[in-house]
Amino acid sequence: MSENPVPVASLWEWQFDGLCRTTNPDTFFHPEGERGPSRRHRDERAVAICQQCPVIQQCREHALTVREPYGVWGGMTEEDREAFYREQDTGQLA
Repeated sequence: MSENPVPVASLWEWQFDGLCRTTNPDTFFHPEGERGPSRRHRDERAVAICQQCPVIQQCREHALTVREPYGVWGGMTEEDREAFYREQDTGQLA
């Protein structure tokens, strides 16, 4: 006998509680060509919102699992996630 599939919606319900839902998405995703202090300050604002979010852990786990390429997720910038992946890849080779 096979298991019944899990409803997909249950995998995403945590997103309803994210503080990002009430914040302009531009806070979490950089416009094309944004660099330097502008990008750093926008990322810092996004990470600060994430630090207060009740679903930061679920969001971070999602982003790391699917290797989310863009934006701030779970308090991690694109660069933070890339550093995490490099560390994981290096650790697996050791």
